[in-house]
Amino acid sequence: MKTKAATAACVSLIVVMLGAALGSVSIPPSDIFSIISHKVSGSPLPGHIEPALAAIVWNLRLPRALLAFFVGAALSVSGAVMQSVLRNPLASSYTLGVSSGASLGAGIVILYGVTIPFMSALTLPFLGFLFGLGTIFLIMAIVSRLDWQMENITIILTGMVFTLFINAVTMLMSALSREHLQRLIFWQMGSFSMKDWQAVFILAPAAVLGTLFVAHFNRELDIMTFGEEQAKTMGVDLKKVKWILLVTAAALTGSAVAFVGVIGFVDLVAPHIIRKLFGSAHRYVVPMSALFGGAFMVVCDLIARTIVSPSELPVGTVTAIIGAPFFAWIYFGGRKKKAKVG
Repeated sequence: MKTKAATAACVSLIVVMLGAALGSVSIPPSDIFSIISHKVSGSPLPGHIEPALAAIVWNLRLPRALLAFFVGAALSVSGAVMQSVLRNPLASSYTLGVSSGASLGAGIVILYGVTIPFMSALTLPFLGFLFGLGTIFLIMAIVSRLDWQMENITIILTGMVFTLFINAVTMLMSALSREHLQRLIFWQMGSFSMKDWQAVFILAPAAVLGTLFVAHFNRELDIMTFGEEQAKTMGVDLKKVKWILLVTAAALTGSAVAFVGVIGFVDLVAPHIIRKLFGSAHRYVVPMSALFGGAFMVVCDLIARTIVSPSELPVGTVTAIIGAPFFAWIYFGGRKKKAKVG
């Protein structure tokens, strides 16, 4: 198992390097390391590497690849938590309205030109994160009043109702402000275009700390997969743990969505694949989901920006095209095998 984990970490590193190396102009991996060394330690740049090429790698490709990795990691860990806590293979932060809330916040910024003084460049990600996280807080607060036991079905249904309502509000805003509609639609499809180191420096710590915090609850997550009654008999404070884990998962998703827009299927696909490869123990599921989801996102972004070069596809489109049939094969294939066994 440790060998598999080490291999997964090495593969993730290689994928990130390929994300920086491949593009309209391909660059050897050795040159990528030389450029990184030059920028970080100040070592001389090899004579065959032009300064303009080094600037492209350092200012555009490398931060984009790293941002894609941390976005994929955050979404995948969030999906793993949601599926385990709610015991539903289709559960995700998007199901509970995080993406809808973030889209509403983004719509307010894009459609009405709202800016926050002293942080105008971060207004969109900040309000996207705030509205996404605020939505899950509101949903959990309502669920705790409707059902003091906070059963999974109540949480899921309430999340679906809020998702539909918030989407309707966003569509109404869009219909009344059509001049900026195209920009909002593009944001909702997800893109890593024109992202810089600032986004990486903000999201990377959030993704790492969120993953480590979730890993602290590995035992509770393992127990909760056996059912709520079993968890109660083993001393798990379900209401408290659900609050903590669902809000943390929503914060991970909200952080990712705030910077790059809505990107689906990664949070559904990655945890299922990891469980098939590493088993259901969350001490492996959580970190391996982060590595696999991050690498998968880098690959999807690489496809999005190269397959129709010099144009660029929304990365959310690529993840859906790859993820939807793959997830259907994983999920329904598993059910078919169970039916044969039965």
